[in-house]
Amino acid sequence: MPYKEKEIEKQYFSISEVAKMFDVNTSLIRFWEKEFDAIQPKKNKKGNRLFTRKDLQTIRTIHHLVKKRGFTLDGAKQQLKDNPDQVNQEAEVIHKLEDIKQFLIDLKENL
Repeated sequence: MPYKEKEIEKQYFSISEVAKMFDVNTSLIRFWEKEFDAIQPKKNKKGNRLFTRKDLQTIRTIHHLVKKRGFTLDGAKQQLKDNPDQVNQEAEVIHKLEDIKQFLIDLKENL
């Protein structure tokens, strides 16, 4: 049996990649970074932001609260402060369900 290389997982994401993932402008990602202490991207020597998977999870949660559920920024901050695990888990479940929905739509179109 031939040797199979382990798939390399990307460690850092640029702000443009993050903005594209969530279908928002880069300026919104920068704004959320200022508003939410939980978003802490590293910066390279040129000053470019490098977001980790943890940052992506936080942004996914904020996106869920603000864009999907209609929370204000203060409301989202309060939710993250009061129930961080529950809010993160809920956002993750919604994200997975959306992925499944898209998969099923693609599957139906290819039949």
